[in-house]
Amino acid sequence: MRITVIEHEAEAGLGYLADWFGPVCDVVRPYLGEEVPERAADGLVVLGGEAAAWQDERWPWLPATRALLRRSVLDGTPTLGICLGAQLMTMACGGAVERGGDGLEVGLCEVSALPEAATDRLLSGIGTAVAIQYHQDVMARLPEGAVPLMTGSPYPNQAYRLGESAWAVQFHPEATPGIFASWAGSSTLERAEELVAAVRAGEDKLVSTWRPVAEAFAAVVRGG
Repeated sequence: MRITVIEHEAEAGLGYLADWFGPVCDVVRPYLGEEVPERAADGLVVLGGEAAAWQDERWPWLPATRALLRRSVLDGTPTLGICLGAQLMTMACGGAVERGGDGLEVGLCEVSALPEAATDRLLSGIGTAVAIQYHQDVMARLPEGAVPLMTGSPYPNQAYRLGESAWAVQFHPEATPGIFASWAGSSTLERAEELVAAVRAGEDKLVSTWRPVAEAFAAVVRGG
């Protein structure tokens, strides 16, 4: 089993997923000049980053990443888009991404499963949980055929499935407290120390919730 990972910046790496998936990830770093492949390996993960999903002029590898996501969804390759990766998948498959009207969603935030999540291979059994958020752009319109799986406030589209084996999550299941602290520390974020403290206090809940999701995704990849 090999998982192709698209990393958009060094500060937004695999985090917990490096351990939860094990040594099966082939990380592509286009910001260092590495070429985005035309096809993924057995699975595909596209991580988050500072870019807006439509800012091709600033991040010139985004069109190739959207093409890879679209091809993976069409081929049935197990795919997981996280934050920017989820937004790129949304655009690639015919949905819409735009700047959120309610500002930045950041910190340890509550997300809730929708009824369709009850039988989902990744998100069944979660109910209401906490997740790390750090975004202002939102998945404003989901692709045709998408199955909404999780919601939240102020932005309702928090997770969906497209087809049988492609998932998009707006939040950051991969982010460790250390990663979140680095994001908060490099910005002009208000209440940064308070937000970082809350994330650190919630680490056990984060791990117990999102590690099984990562392991379920790895099982889907192994199952082909």
